[in-house]
Amino acid sequence: MQTHKTAAWPLAQVYFGLVVYASLYPFGPWRDQGVDVGSFLLAPWPKYWTGFDVVSNVLGYVPLGFLLALSALRTGRGRWIFWLAVGPAMLLSLGLETCQVYLPTRVASNLDFVLNVAGALLGCLLAWSLEKLGWLKRWSKFRDDWFLEDSRGALVLLALWPLALLFPTPQPFGLGQVLERLEFALAQALQDSAFVDWLPLRDVELQPMLPLAEAVCVALGLLIPGLLGYAVIRQAGKRLWYVLWLFLIGIGAITLSAALSFGPEHAWAWLTPLTQKAMLAASVLLIVLAVISPYAAAALALLGLGVDLSLINQSGSGPYFEQTLFLWEQGQFIRFHGVAQWLGWLWPYFCLAYLLVRVGRRER
Repeated sequence: MQTHKTAAWPLAQVYFGLVVYASLYPFGPWRDQGVDVGSFLLAPWPKYWTGFDVVSNVLGYVPLGFLLALSALRTGRGRWIFWLAVGPAMLLSLGLETCQVYLPTRVASNLDFVLNVAGALLGCLLAWSLEKLGWLKRWSKFRDDWFLEDSRGALVLLALWPLALLFPTPQPFGLGQVLERLEFALAQALQDSAFVDWLPLRDVELQPMLPLAEAVCVALGLLIPGLLGYAVIRQAGKRLWYVLWLFLIGIGAITLSAALSFGPEHAWAWLTPLTQKAMLAASVLLIVLAVISPYAAAALALLGLGVDLSLINQSGSGPYFEQTLFLWEQGQFIRFHGVAQWLGWLWPYFCLAYLLVRVGRRER
């Protein structure tokens, strides 16, 4: 089978890290509980479990099995698909369940291990079925028709963008607000040490954004992934279709985040008149810019990221946003909160690094 550069492998690596985070959160306190490390494998089935536990353990490993299998198929290793997909997922689950023996807040379970492996197997079978049905060949043709040859990095970032939007933000599409929390975390880490005096102190606390700045950030939050797509999409007509799907997926992710945060009855509370005007401005700009070159799109996206991150990190989150985060950190959202949180924080910076390399490569 012909080999291809595939976005499945880097996506599998990212998802691997997210599974580790979700399985070991909150990473302490670690302690020896006097239990044999492998005893959970031979223990009786757990007496108490919920439907949420079963579904989350199975579905949590389906994407990993699917991405690993897809990577094997796309790189000409289809004959080893089940070993390359289910094997690493099985070792990962076994290692994480073993680590949970040392976490008093987590419970190592043979049922979780079996469900994880079953999820990876389902994902692998899904990828194998798509290959037999010819869908992977159709995707290869679609990718060759739509995207430039070196589009893998951008496609990975665009695939992660909706997941990053699930983490609540002070304003819609406003990813990357890390400065305030970084300062707080650094101050806590250096507390009662000589280095705490070296920390720069602010004269005034960060204030919430003014309406104009908020509108600019909302517009840039849509322009940046739009221009990122333009940097790898070949034709103007196809770019317009991309913009349509970008808005639909972005709106869906923000709405789902609001529904999870405040309840289904408040799912559209984020769509204020100011946000609507900013989204309309972003859509008009993306339509006008649909004819620019891929290099110009990457350069403009890089410029927009600089402005957006500067505005976002010079503003405070406000008490209502902190209350939203508190709601996310409770109950069944606690693991998902951590995963989405890191994506929401780091996605713009990964995008910034990718665009710097892409623009710099063209300059050279």
